[in-house]
Amino acid sequence: MVARDAGAERATDLPPLDRVGLLLDLDGTLIDFAPTPDEVVVPAELPDVLRALRHRLDDAVAVVTGRPIEAIDRLLGDAVFAVVGEHGGAMRRAPGDTLQRAPLPSAPAEWIALAADLARSYPGTLLERKLRGFALHFRLAPEADTPLHAALTHMLEGSSEFELLPGQMMWEVRPRGVNKGTGVTWLMQHAPFRHRLPVFLGDDVTDEDGIVAAAALGGVGLRVPDVFGNAAGVRAWLAAIAAKGDWP
Repeated sequence: MVARDAGAERATDLPPLDRVGLLLDLDGTLIDFAPTPDEVVVPAELPDVLRALRHRLDDAVAVVTGRPIEAIDRLLGDAVFAVVGEHGGAMRRAPGDTLQRAPLPSAPAEWIALAADLARSYPGTLLERKLRGFALHFRLAPEADTPLHAALTHMLEGSSEFELLPGQMMWEVRPRGVNKGTGVTWLMQHAPFRHRLPVFLGDDVTDEDGIVAAAALGGVGLRVPDVFGNAAGVRAWLAAIAAKGDWP
């Protein structure tokens, strides 16, 4: 199969299902956005669909997300086989397996304090702490977008270890060195993904690395807004695969 970036094409020219490793972003791909990360709702049918896909694909189903792996466990339980969290900073090959972490720096305490001050300065802004970085969500305070970006850009001046990334109504500070692309590459080196072709689905800027990595490995990266419209479209597509045992 020719490696490619699926971009705006429909999900029609895909590898045979029995040769695929299915790699899925979470927020905006599997589940809908909510006012805050803790308010997301997992549709009742989604875990069973994911378990059915695991059965169809001999367990080659994973979530690749910016969230901590512990959050995925709370939201999805054992519905997926493998998880890459923290944008590639944390990895687990199978349920119950040892969690592996990349050797990355943590954001300085003074940065966290500044982020907390920024969140207080713009009511509705939420600080989400992560093991090595943090995100400032402004879905409830859209007017904070520009000033948050300016303050965080200034904060990171001179730092070669961290980067500022845009997300869906958020700005995230994370360490350099890993991303969803390195997470995809890592997964595809291990069973049950080894010798399969990745099909990666993502909706956001941070998913672009995963899309590029999937294509480089001979598979496909699909952008949710272009191909499915939204997370509900993704869920309907996955449910059809689970029921049919083949691409819709």
